[in-house]
Amino acid sequence: MSSSSSYSNPPCAACKFLRRKCLPSCIFAPYFPPEEPIKFTTVHKVFGASNVSKLLNEIQPHQREDAVNSLAYEAEARLKDPVYGCVGAISVLQKQVIRLQKELDATNADLMRYANYESGGGTGTLIGQTYGMFGPRYSSAWNSRINSGDHNNGIDDDSGR
Repeated sequence: MSSSSSYSNPPCAACKFLRRKCLPSCIFAPYFPPEEPIKFTTVHKVFGASNVSKLLNEIQPHQREDAVNSLAYEAEARLKDPVYGCVGAISVLQKQVIRLQKELDATNADLMRYANYESGGGTGTLIGQTYGMFGPRYSSAWNSRINSGDHNNGIDDDSGR
């Protein structure tokens, strides 16, 4: 059961993909472990192994992990959206933040109207106009239903039951 070669660490994902011997001084080994082959494959498809190697050699060792994570994220985004890459995802998220901020502002305004309604003895006043409990965004028919106690949400039950 003796083997002719001694046990060595498995090659990193980069060296395995590139089919080369993984040396102890391999620039890729700390950032592309053998358990994550897709990470290197994705980065290689978008940026190329030579460019990634040059980049890692040019930056400080304490910045390399962040750089590799950024490259991996951008490469994955670029494969999903070849035109915009991660910028497309950032744009979608920015639009979502703006939409949610507007929704939050509207909800806060509704809460203020409700607080005014409660403190004003049942009617809220806003810029000289009187609104029902739910404010001007809802129709007068809806406000009258709510105020009259008709809570079927506008769904008429004509089933005759």
